[in-house]
Amino acid sequence: MFAFSEIPILQIGSYRFRSRLFVGTGKYDTLDTMRQALEASGTHLVTVALRRVNLKKPDEPTILDAIPSACTVLPNTAGCYTVEEAIQVAHLARASGIGSLIKLEVLGDSDLLWPDPIGTLEATKHLVREGFTVMAYTSPDPILADHLQRAGVHAIMPLGSPIGSGQGILDVRQVSRIKSRVNVPVVVDAGIGSPADAAMAMEAGADAVLVNTAIALARDPVMMAHAMKSAVLAGYWGRQAGRIPKREDARASSPRSGMPHVGP
Repeated sequence: MFAFSEIPILQIGSYRFRSRLFVGTGKYDTLDTMRQALEASGTHLVTVALRRVNLKKPDEPTILDAIPSACTVLPNTAGCYTVEEAIQVAHLARASGIGSLIKLEVLGDSDLLWPDPIGTLEATKHLVREGFTVMAYTSPDPILADHLQRAGVHAIMPLGSPIGSGQGILDVRQVSRIKSRVNVPVVVDAGIGSPADAAMAMEAGADAVLVNTAIALARDPVMMAHAMKSAVLAGYWGRQAGRIPKREDARASSPRSGMPHVGP
């Protein structure tokens, strides 16, 4: 018998994670609130935009100081619009001692913050050749996911909807389609607005979800972090349990035969 609070380890490259909920560090009111939310989420992987960290002044308090010691830091190339810029930021993260695990973002549109598929694929090939463990933020495109896998990506991170929009997963079937085409982990990233969205992603076959805005801007970020943790567990075990098929007609849950006679 399994323990509901436990979940199989997820491996991304050489990294291993017990929690399937990854959490971002942007938009919190205070670093203390962020720390409490990260602890409540149970996450073991925390993403940080290097643009918000002053690596030239290591003695000054930063976001990195508020991240629980049990968490692996996932630097990301947020805000990069060219392949060259994303590669430069990845090298900066590795040179600073954070490591070779990188969340790759190459954006193609400043309004939607939609990823540039060609730039993402090109940057992935380059960084994989240079020994990085690449988790690529990408559009929810099964064909692109297949190209990224052949390029050597270590995890594919399709967006559910535009970053920070809270719209949820606009086409949950794309998560299933991507998962059926690739052998690397699939992490739904961007757009998750509620625990229901996180559970839906996991039920659709995602290996993990990454949540930032929905926790950071919630009325109670710490409570929302708890809720997201439970939702990820529920979605994972719900998929493993196997849902009933959807039907057009009703099917009674009580038997129609063998009932005792009632009446005169």
